[in-house]
Amino acid sequence: MDLIQDLSLIHLIANASLPVQLVMGLLLVVSLMSWWYIFLKMFAVRAAVSQALEFEDAFWGNPNLNALYLQAGNKSRRDVGALERIFASGFAEYVKLKKTHGVDSAAVMDGARRAMRAKYQREMDHLESHLSFLATVGSVSPYIGLLGTVWGIMNAFRGLTSVGQATLAQVAPGIAEALVATAMGLFAAIPAVVAYNRYAHDITRLASRFESFIEEFSNVLQRQP
Repeated sequence: MDLIQDLSLIHLIANASLPVQLVMGLLLVVSLMSWWYIFLKMFAVRAAVSQALEFEDAFWGNPNLNALYLQAGNKSRRDVGALERIFASGFAEYVKLKKTHGVDSAAVMDGARRAMRAKYQREMDHLESHLSFLATVGSVSPYIGLLGTVWGIMNAFRGLTSVGQATLAQVAPGIAEALVATAMGLFAAIPAVVAYNRYAHDITRLASRFESFIEEFSNVLQRQP
């Protein structure tokens, strides 16, 4: 009964050596941060996909580019999606260059395309933010947990030097304490890796959609009188 009590999770963490407790604390903080970013990125990606679909329907269903541009300007920034902002930046540059005397059609199109590319890059940087943190957590956390495990096992075997005969009751708490660090490392790493792969895939698909829209919108602008 005493052995079962000594091997409880809370007891193991509370009675672990200081280095192992520091490793566990670091892994707990990293895990909480990764879960925070996982949920933030989930809402951000879902909103970006939904807003892109909504704007594409509005764009291809409304041939009046001026009306679409004014509609985007009347919305709050939170309600304007990344694709709509790319459209607005390209169309604003197109109109500005069109009104400038001495600028030929090729220069107008080149300027509009550059404006959309710049806005596209900023939007992608925003969508990809915190992904590197999830990738780092997924790759490093198991090794941090392993460090705590190695230290805990070393500490457990050092404690046996003062014991004449080693028994399971004497070895088990130290080994269990060490393995808790490995478990916490895996608990932090697995969700981060899964979330990173999922969001990286979704963002790559969004990037392809944005690039396709830039080319299609460029063709639409070239046909403008």
